[in-house]
Amino acid sequence: MAEQLGKIKKPSAESFKNTRKLYLVPLVYCGKDAPPEYTELATRYWQQTTDQLDKLETKIGKTARVYHELLSTSGEEGLHILESLNTSSCQIARNKCQAEAVLEASEDRELVEETMDCERCFLFGFASKRVAHTISELYSEASKKRYEFIAEKINETLKENEAGLLFIREGHGVQFAKDIEVFSVYPPALDEIHRWLRDHQTPSFKKERKESRPENKPEDKPKAKPRARKKKASSD
Repeated sequence: MAEQLGKIKKPSAESFKNTRKLYLVPLVYCGKDAPPEYTELATRYWQQTTDQLDKLETKIGKTARVYHELLSTSGEEGLHILESLNTSSCQIARNKCQAEAVLEASEDRELVEETMDCERCFLFGFASKRVAHTISELYSEASKKRYEFIAEKINETLKENEAGLLFIREGHGVQFAKDIEVFSVYPPALDEIHRWLRDHQTPSFKKERKESRPENKPEDKPKAKPRARKKKASSD
């Protein structure tokens, strides 16, 4: 069962010695044309995320590896691509790398492009039920393979006693290896963002927000095994 960081009884690094840890950060995207109120919430979210990650690292372990959805390239080149995907998560990733973490390639580019093409089809809708069904099946198959690939890459690269950091959207289907302790970062601003989207999202803004996501842009985009217990981290 998920635990909030504030309810964890000050775990020491010793409590997780010789175990693999993964800090899970939900991705929040904010396009340049987003309403000011939403932009402010997104900025607050990323600041709170940074603060929570700092607390987790102090209590549980320093980030050794960074993973990011859509990224099929590692190292400095990966950071350069990440800048065009999400500047906020990129800044956190860059800071971790400057503190000796390694940015890993976590995606298979072909699988990402397959899911990306399907999502573009969903965005514009279908006239044919047969085509809609076919695209839905292709999307489900590509998504399953993509999430399996991500889990596999994390399992292969995250070493004993290391802590990893994964940026990925909510609702993902990644099943993590059973021996990985997963700590879900969940800043208070994320609930505020959910409420704002429910209360303010018009059909036109929905389309604009979806189109602003990196998987719907012609960028150089960048892709999964069983799930571990999750501990939900929130502000103290």
